Parts: sequence; structure tokens; C-alpha cells
Amino acid sequence: MASPAAGAASALLILLAFAVAGVFSDGSDHRYKAGEPVPLYANKVGPFHNPSETYRYFDLPFCSPEKVKEKSEALGEVLNGDRLVDAPYKLDFRVDYDSKAVCSKKLAKEDVAKFRNSVAKDYYFQMYYDDLPLWGFIGKVDKGTKLPPSEWKYYLYRHIIFDILYNNDRVIEINVHTDQSALVDLTEDRETDVEFLYTVKWKETPTPFEKRMEKYSSSSNMPHHLEVHWFSIINSCVTVLLLTGFLATILMRVLKNDFVKYAHDEEAVDDQEESGWKYIHGDVFRFPKNKSLFSAALGTGTQLFALTTFIFLLALVGVFYPYNRGALFTALVVIYALTSGIAGYIATAFYCQLEGTNWVRNLLLTGCLFCGPLFLTFCFLNTVAIAYSATAALPFGTICVIVLIWTLVTFPLLVLGGIAGKNSKSEFQAPCRTTKYPREIPPLPWYRTTVPQMAMAGFLPFSAIYIELYYIFASVWGHRIYTIYSILFIVFIILLIVTAFITVALTYFQLAAEDHEWWWRLAT
Repeated sequence: MASPAAGAASALLILLAFAVAGVFSDGSDHRYKAGEPVPLYANKVGPFHNPSETYRYFDLPFCSPEKVKEKSEALGEVLNGDRLVDAPYKLDFRVDYDSKAVCSKKLAKEDVAKFRNSVAKDYYFQMYYDDLPLWGFIGKVDKGTKLPPSEWKYYLYRHIIFDILYNNDRVIEINVHTDQSALVDLTEDRETDVEFLYTVKWKETPTPFEKRMEKYSSSSNMPHHLEVHWFSIINSCVTVLLLTGFLATILMRVLKNDFVKYAHDEEAVDDQEESGWKYIHGDVFRFPKNKSLFSAALGTGTQLFALTTFIFLLALVGVFYPYNRGALFTALVVIYALTSGIAGYIATAFYCQLEGTNWVRNLLLTGCLFCGPLFLTFCFLNTVAIAYSATAALPFGTICVIVLIWTLVTFPLLVLGGIAGKNSKSEFQAPCRTTKYPREIPPLPWYRTTVPQMAMAGFLPFSAIYIELYYIFASVWGHRIYTIYSILFIVFIILLIVTAFITVALTYFQLAAEDHEWWWRLAT
């Protein structure tokens, strides 16, 4: 394990990195005077029922300036798929507008087809006003009364209404809706003249600036479903209690007699023929096959565990508040880079304990074990995103930044951790002597083979977290926002306990069946 000083240094580096990156910022804190421009950025458009599919705002033929001015974005914002540009609307502080024209535009047949396709797919747009998110729909489909799809009508909204709340010199809230009477018929492919309009209405509110983000927290899937989350925790606790009782029964009734017999009657035990887990005591601590890969998996898993722990700590102190754009992705990239030394240390130290000789190759394997498959997956998905011009496609500059982070931070720390692990190695202290030749493993029934055991080992941990897992998926692939990280952290601790208990139980069953190759079974 890494020393406490190294762990404290890693934690300090992470905190400093986030302080420099501005991740601890609480968002915009701008104060405005009457008539002063307030930044409004158009972000992206996409089908409402598939939030992972998003495109640039001006990919649709809205009113756009001759030169679109893009907002400079942080690494996390780009990874999040945000592509902010100056919006065509002017929303000055406390200045009302009534049906102000944005532009008059002649839509070509191709433009009409684009808008109709987006309306048919229920496209929405997203913008940010003073760092407050807002959404609206592009148009609507009039399906009539039991009309066939060929007779449906498609309409584009051309008049957007902004309702903005303020408190003294700060923006508190913004909502957007559309004028249902100002529609453009997109049903037929023909050139159409459109005048885009917008209205701005300001209203004072007593809500303080510090509470302006509570609206988005309350609109998430958390507060009104708290009882479901507590039910999940109670369900998980019951699972832990059942496993505890199950293990206690095994340890007290099955193992206790053996321990007492070995402790008080050693001569009698030597005369008896061993059976079960005692029969393979000379093979249990035989080094696993593919020990380099095993050590690399152990080091990578330890790093990912450290990454998860730091992410939870940042979440619990309130860094990942709703719509803190890119904070989570920035945290993942930075913390993964800074914790790579943990992977190098654990992998190399354990590999040397297993009497491995080529620790450099083991270190390279550790560095590529997670990053390699992740890079290949990214290349495929990024290629698809580029082909469809989606905002999920990373720009070339961002890819270069990530490569530089891996080259200048991740890899050097991995090497330093590996060197520290090699220099601090200790011999593997097995509690009993390992025989020269391994015993033959007897044929196992089908339910004790690897695949059924893996399914059994995964079922109980999954049953302990499946409710929270639903909300996580709803947040990742839906429009929900996950905000109650304290409950998620409790469930995470319960998951660790359940996994540890079921691992001990299944390992005992495997050894009782005289199968001494438990290393990889335990790792999986």
C-alpha cells in the first residue's frame, strides 16, 4: 500500500488542481446595471427522447450572424458536449422587448426539410443565460384526430418569449416559452418567408442569488423520490444482514471445529486424512497464472477505487451542483491523471512479491490496461460522432490536450509509482509451505464453474444497488439530474460490504471443493 505521506500529497495535488481549474467556482456572480448586456449563449439542439444525440445550434437554419462567435470552453465543457456560441437574441438587463424582430429569412426547400425533420423528431434547443440553463422546443406536430402520418401538419415556432426574474442587480431565473399563434407551416417542401421574433419580460423576485440554483435541484428526480432511495438503502441493509448471518453460520459451525481440532490436538490431526479445504493447504498460496496481468489488474482496480473515492468526496462537498458545466468530466480527467502513481505502485509492488522479473513490462501493461480499451472505444465513438456532425465529437485540440495530460502527467506518475513499488517490495509471506507440484483439481459440478460463480457473485451486489443504478442511468442517458450524493455514497459503502461478504463465501466454497486456483476467481 502507498504510504500516508504519499496519499496526503496526492490529495493535496488534487485539491490544488481543482482550485487552479476553477472547479470549486459557484458559477456566475455577475452584477449588472439596467441596460447592460447579459451574455446569452446558444448551446445545442437534439431530439428530446435521445439526449445523447446533440448537434450545434446553427446546424439548423436559424437566424445567424455572418461570423459565429464561439465561447472559449474548459476541457470538461468540451467533453460534456457543450458548444456555446453567441445567441441571436439580445437580452439586456431589465430591458423589456415586445415582439422584437431577430431577422427575416427566406427558407429554401432544404431548410424547410431540415426544420421539418427536427420537428418530427421533437427537437429541443438549449441555451445559457448568465450561466442559467434554459430549454425550448423548435416546433410541434399537429396529428389531428386519428389522421394517418401522411396527413400530419408540421409547424415551426417563430416567436420565443423570455420571462426573466431578477433581484436587485442579479439575474435569478429565466424561463422560455413560445407563442402558439406564431407558427410557420413546414408540411410542404416550398420556399417560405419567415420573420423570427422574440419578447423579453422582466419581473422582480425576492429569491436571493444564493438560492437561484435550487430550482434545478428541485426539478431533478431526487427530492420527491426520497422514500424510494431510503427503501433502496433498507433493502441493501437487509441484504448485508442476511449475508452476515450466512457467513457467521459458516465460520462458527463449519470452521470453528477445525480450528479447535488443529489448535488442541495437533498430533491426532496429523494422523487423520485431510479433506476439503485442508487437503489443498499446500497449493492455496501457489502464485497465479499470468501474474503480470493479474498485478496490472490489481493496480488498475486500486486506482479506479481511489478515483471513485475522490469523486465522492468532491460531490459531498458540493462541487457537482446542477449544471456546473463540465465539472464532473474535469474531475475524472484530473483525478485519474494524478492517481496513476497509485496504480504503478500497487501493480509493481505486488508483481515483485510474486517473484516477477520484468517489472517494466508489467508497468507498461498497467498503464495500458484501462487506457487502451478506453482509447479504442473512444476512437470508434468519436469517428461515428464526426460522421454525424454531433457535438459529442471532440475537436482535434481537445484530443491533443488529453494526450498531453497522459504523456506529461499520467505516465510519469505511473513510472514514479512503479519505481517506488519496486524499491519497497517485500517477500510474499505465505502462512504455510507451498508444495512443489500442484494437485490435480477434481471435476467440479457445473454450478461451481467460473461463469455460474460470477453470476452468483454479481447478483447480490446488483440487488443491493439496482434502484440507485436506475437513477444513475436516468441521469446519464436522460434529462434527470442526480443530486443526492450522500445517499449514493451510503449505497456505495453497502456495495463494498456486500461484495466483500459474497467474495469470502464463494472463495470458501471453491476451496472446500479442492479448487486451489482462487486468485483469478477472486479478482473477477
